[in-house]
Amino acid sequence: MPYLYRDLKPRPPALPGAARATHSSGKAYKELKQECLSRGVLFEDPDFPACNSSLFFSEKPPIPFIWKRPTDIVKDPKFILGGATRTDICQGDLGDCWLLAAIASLTLNEKTLARVVPLDQNFGPDYAGIFHFQFWQHNEWLDVVIDDRLPTFKGRLVFLHSAEHNEFWSALLEKAYAKLNGSYEALKGGSTIEAMEDFTGGVGEMYDVKKAPDNFYEILEKALKRCSMVGCSIDTSSAAESEAKTPFGLIKGHAYSVTGIDEVSYRGQQVQLIRIRNPWGQVEWNGPWSDNSPEWRSVSPSEQKRLSQAALDDGEFWMKFEDFKVHFDKVEICNLTPDALEDSTAHKWEVTIHQGSWVRGSTAGGCRNFLETFWTNPQIKLHLTEKDDGQDDCTFIAALMQKDRRKLKKLGAEMLTIGYSIYESPSRDGHLGKDFFRYHPSKARSKTYINLREVSNRFKLPPGDYILVPTTFEPHQEADFCLRIFSEKKAITEDLDENLAIDLPEPLNPTPSPQETEEEKQFRALFEQISGKDMEIAAEELKYVLNAVLKKTKNIKFQNLSLISCRNIISLMDTSGNGKLEYSEFKVFWEKMKKWINIFLQFDFDKSGSMSSYELRSALKAAGYQLNNYLLQLIVLRYSDKQFQIEFDDFLNCLIRLENASRVFQALSVKNKEFINLNIGE
Repeated sequence: MPYLYRDLKPRPPALPGAARATHSSGKAYKELKQECLSRGVLFEDPDFPACNSSLFFSEKPPIPFIWKRPTDIVKDPKFILGGATRTDICQGDLGDCWLLAAIASLTLNEKTLARVVPLDQNFGPDYAGIFHFQFWQHNEWLDVVIDDRLPTFKGRLVFLHSAEHNEFWSALLEKAYAKLNGSYEALKGGSTIEAMEDFTGGVGEMYDVKKAPDNFYEILEKALKRCSMVGCSIDTSSAAESEAKTPFGLIKGHAYSVTGIDEVSYRGQQVQLIRIRNPWGQVEWNGPWSDNSPEWRSVSPSEQKRLSQAALDDGEFWMKFEDFKVHFDKVEICNLTPDALEDSTAHKWEVTIHQGSWVRGSTAGGCRNFLETFWTNPQIKLHLTEKDDGQDDCTFIAALMQKDRRKLKKLGAEMLTIGYSIYESPSRDGHLGKDFFRYHPSKARSKTYINLREVSNRFKLPPGDYILVPTTFEPHQEADFCLRIFSEKKAITEDLDENLAIDLPEPLNPTPSPQETEEEKQFRALFEQISGKDMEIAAEELKYVLNAVLKKTKNIKFQNLSLISCRNIISLMDTSGNGKLEYSEFKVFWEKMKKWINIFLQFDFDKSGSMSSYELRSALKAAGYQLNNYLLQLIVLRYSDKQFQIEFDDFLNCLIRLENASRVFQALSVKNKEFINLNIGE
């Protein structure tokens, strides 16, 4: 499906105050609930019905699920029982441990939890079978409404559930997130940081534990104190190792949450500990400092109480921080605000957001390995003007996110491999061409290209102007994206592809020379031969002559000009308004077409007779048109073939339409100016 650029202008970050209603009826949660209460019915959500399509898209349910409301499962259902805690998250028969690890981290921050899970919901007197949850998506908060019918088997919840069988907030939250992404199956497999960002609107950072900085313990301690969400995992070397259990009770390829970090006095020494939770609600670390390990016997009961240490098979355990670094490979931190973890004081960060698209044939150029198309990717200019306090550089985080890939899973979409490069900007404005990237190395880049939803990195660069180029790894891959720039001091961003400009030469008014050249005599003879006695060319005659001439022109591929195209040409060139071309008008058009042929040949780099659609931006600029990404993408979709090639007849049609449109635009502009001047004069 085509992904069309819509608006890449920088935007302020979404305010956490209001969430946009997403129900197809256009009604918000309270209105829908009140309608149900007035009618005395329980809500049934037509947007996410209780049927197999809401469960799976690639397979049939392995067992016969029955959708039941909590009131049909237990006698006394509760939304939240004794507070929402990390022990309320127990994984069911769905491979969404990444989501559950994020939910467990969410429970550690009451304010953040209350935003995602509005707490004024219950199964009390005003129960109407309707609940709602709020998620951040690409710079806006969405309010997702669901009914409370949940998939069950033999009277038990199939997917996420609480350890308390009559508590349902976590199961309903999972359903709302499944609706947001299209189905329960869409939640299979993912990165914890993805859900963390959807719960907070924060920015994620990933650490390779084996290469972590020396102050990694302090980084994690500071992150947890600031209520950042933290997850961790163990890498697998093959698909066969996924969810394989190690001799120490840890699960490979499984998402855990980090729920605490502390020091304990042990035999006269301070020992650094970290607390981890398995979203399964069971299967724990069995090494030193595990639930029943002998180390705890040397720790006082008061100290154990302070650390909430209990020997329960609840999936949560302590381990020595040094052992954690040995056994775990990845740590994901989602900062609720992108406060610098390196510093001891929080910063208020400036945030700008760009929305854009990679569209094959026009703006999906791939990474720098593909120089011929790399330059066609969207380009964002970043002005770093203020140094960090007491520093010589400017700090910023660039976070590139591909949009809606999980929702598009049912259409065969997968996470694309994405990244970005940052270049020092030249003094000139406008979209940078191929030669710039051929001769200028990048100043910074994302650490890697990876098939995660978001790639983010922290940078320190001297004040100045930079160009950020977001890309997929391979060219021709389509997706919408969201680029967020977090900077410690105010940074100004602008889209280099947003400007529209028309710079056409003044129409030629050929004056008859005292004596015609031999070429002009031949041209007049040709015109007289075509036009006949009236010395004017109609659309049918123009079609005949242009098709005859262009098919004989060397080095260009040409199919056929239609009658409509020829009428458009006459509309463009006809100054007398008689619907035909006189000799002087035909001569002006002929000169114009010769120029367009030369431009086409100039940008047919492989001399194949057709032009790559990726070169269309430069070719149109040479003809006097600077287009933004949206118009460029539309033109490429209209005029290029499946191999992203444009033949001359399509190039000619494109230019004729653009010039006709520009004439109308200029005429309207003149009229508007006259109208404004007239009003001012009054």
